[in-house]
Order: sequence, then structure tokens, then C-alpha cells
Amino acid sequence: MILLLKLFFSFIQVGLFSVGGGYAAIPLIQNQIVNVHGLMTMAEFTDLITIAEMTPGPISINSATFVGTRLAGPFGAIICSIGCVIPAFIICLLLAHFYYKYRNFGGVQTVLSALRPAVVAMIASAGLSILILGLFNSDLQSIVISDFRIIEFVLFIVALFLLRKYKLNAISVIFGTGVIGTLIYLPTLIK
Repeated sequence: MILLLKLFFSFIQVGLFSVGGGYAAIPLIQNQIVNVHGLMTMAEFTDLITIAEMTPGPISINSATFVGTRLAGPFGAIICSIGCVIPAFIICLLLAHFYYKYRNFGGVQTVLSALRPAVVAMIASAGLSILILGLFNSDLQSIVISDFRIIEFVLFIVALFLLRKYKLNAISVIFGTGVIGTLIYLPTLIK
């Protein structure tokens, strides 16, 4: 019961402060689940985020569902998902009311413009955390240069090139790098 309450209040905080959409929620979920409560390792968390990104639907809800399932089963998935959605639901109702009432007021547009850089920074932070974990198998504070993974770096550069230069579908690139990574590491897993 304590775990469920901890998860519920953690995801209420995530839902309350993840301004800018699902990707902005990733560092908040990481902070609550990995750093504050120590319920998962960073590697476990990254695996769950990877799965959440590959499944249809909003990443924050998918992440909440996967974290809840991993830590407390189906009931945990429901609790985490509800905790993640309640703040956004209430805030959207309040914001919609005030936006329609005061939308012609110049200060509203100023506030919305001021929030954009913070949202970009949160998304960049999440991306950097996942990139560091992928390339060094550690978090930002404990990088060891000798742990640099050249295969993952090459896959990252090739995927980035394919996405930017040829505008390939992201799902195709994810699937392709997953297949290549599996083929490369399969012999070491079999031993």
C-alpha cells in the first residue's frame, strides 16, 4: 500500500510539472523513480522508456503505465496512469476557462512565449540522459571515458544521418538499429 501511495504522489508531481508534453515528463519520471525513491536503476528506467516510446500513445502515460506495471503490477499501472493524468485534466479545465475568458489580453501570449525555452531545455535534458546512458552505460555524474561504446555511437550517428538527411520514418530507423544491435550482440548473449 505504501508503494502504491508513493507511486501515486510521484506521478501526480510528474503530471503537475511536465509542462510541454510527454517528452518533458521523462526527466521528471526519472527523478522521482530512479533518483528520489530508488525504485529502479537507470538502466531499467531507460529500457522502460524505450518500450514506452515504441508503443502507440502519449509517452508520459505509456511510461507511467510501464513503471506502475513493473513496480506494482496491473493495479500499479492504473494508479500511476491516474496520478499522471489528474493534474493535467484539472489544469486543462482551468486553463481553458481562463484562456477563453482572457485570450485577447497581451500578457497571455507573453507567458506562453516565455515557457517555450524551458520546455525545450527539459526535452534536451531527457535526450542527453538517454544518450549518455546509451554511449557510456552510466548517468552523467559517473561517466568513464574508457566505457565509451563505439558500436552504439556508430548506430546513433547512422540513425541520426538517416533521419535528418533522408527523412526516413523513425519507426523504421528504431527497428533497423534494434535488429543490427541484436545481430551484433547476439553472440555475446548466447555464450
